[in-house]
Amino acid sequence: MKNNYFYKKPLSNIYKKPSEVSEVISQIIYGEKFKVLSNNKSWLRIKTSYDNYIGYIKDENYTDDHNPTYKIFTLKTNIFNKQKNKTKYSLPFASKISIIKESKRFVEFEKNKWVTKKDIRRIDHQEKNHLKVLKLFLKTKYVWGGKTYKGVDCSAILQLFYYYNNKFYPRDTKDQLKYSKSNVKIKKFKKGDVIFWEGHVAICIDKKKLIHAYGPEKKVLIMPITETIERIERTAKLTVKKISSIKY
Repeated sequence: MKNNYFYKKPLSNIYKKPSEVSEVISQIIYGEKFKVLSNNKSWLRIKTSYDNYIGYIKDENYTDDHNPTYKIFTLKTNIFNKQKNKTKYSLPFASKISIIKESKRFVEFEKNKWVTKKDIRRIDHQEKNHLKVLKLFLKTKYVWGGKTYKGVDCSAILQLFYYYNNKFYPRDTKDQLKYSKSNVKIKKFKKGDVIFWEGHVAICIDKKKLIHAYGPEKKVLIMPITETIERIERTAKLTVKKISSIKY
């Protein structure tokens, strides 16, 4: 039996259990591929194909026929109707779409659903400048399990850089920590260094500042590296576990 499906709604929470009051452990976005492990009434237990994440989504809004040719390269892109009027819906960053029609400024990705051309890139586009991706999320609110403009957590903004570039990277900080190679000889921080704590991760944008989705500040923001390390040690009693670096 064919068991490769693609999510066809802008986004959905992935829940730990088949209930909307269960913990949100991650999200699935438009065009993301997954397998169905089991059915539970109106719920599906799924495994995402990109990072093998297992959880529950509602049994709706998916297809087995999707051949994406473009992806979204902005924090969110508005969806327009056939009259090119803005709807209340948006596609999040890294959504994967296929184009069925185009005009001068827009492309149609589903019947009567259009997005602007300036917000899309070819599916094989690589963005090696991680700051371009990470800075899209500046001021986005911190949400545990989130990975979109509606809310994002610390491990998601790092993983999304890799997801956009079609390269594997784990979803959760604990797995990212194990997966990432350590820079054992590090003496000074530099752009692209990844700092891990137990349960938290941040990325250096230069030798003095970092960017992260920080729970205590409730958003994605840029902070001084030294001050952040000291604050996390003081408030959460956590010290740096590993320093790695972003690899393309």
